[in-house]
Amino acid sequence: MRPFFLPALVGIGLALSSCGESQAPRQEAAAITGPIQIELDPGDPSLSFGVLPRGEERTVFKVGFGKKGVTCAGSRFEEGYTPLGRFKVNAILSNDRFVMEPALIARSGKSEAELKATLFRDMNAIDFSGDGETGEYGLGYVSLAPVDSVKQPFAFNTYDGKFRWYSFAIHGSNNDQRIGQQVTGGCVNVAEPVLRTLLSTVKLGDEVVIRAKGPCTP
Repeated sequence: MRPFFLPALVGIGLALSSCGESQAPRQEAAAITGPIQIELDPGDPSLSFGVLPRGEERTVFKVGFGKKGVTCAGSRFEEGYTPLGRFKVNAILSNDRFVMEPALIARSGKSEAELKATLFRDMNAIDFSGDGETGEYGLGYVSLAPVDSVKQPFAFNTYDGKFRWYSFAIHGSNNDQRIGQQVTGGCVNVAEPVLRTLLSTVKLGDEVVIRAKGPCTP
């Protein structure tokens, strides 16, 4: 995958403040004006970052990714690996916001009202790591569907007694110290201030491009 570059940046450390606590999302956030770009660095996960374009602004933020590494564009999703390629937002889930493609709602077998009331709450109540702590999605979950890819295993199912939407996503964490590390089950994780910004700006159909610095697993 060919990396992308930001001419105005000299190292990621100079740009992360754009999503700091001192610049909380505005009530009326500017719309996204291009694909959200994410570049992963398996050699040094702490240098992995994303770029959110909004008008003339370019918000740069740190990301974490799959504990097993990255898979090449067009691959089938596997637990522990973050897939590369082009994706589109097909659902936005949080305690305050529920937006989902109508086709997904129909596939769930449940009403939109029921999904809005319970889906993210129940998903975030699952203890995926088995450490006794829940809330592993943080404040929200932005589901991503691959564009022009193979059939994926994404589906609604029940896990640990909780009904959930299983997919690839950008989401938060119950510990922001995990951001910038290679620790997830395959999703991209971001810190709380970044996630708040994403939840207030992304829309269904928005594009996300994920690349990696270095080789990927076929």
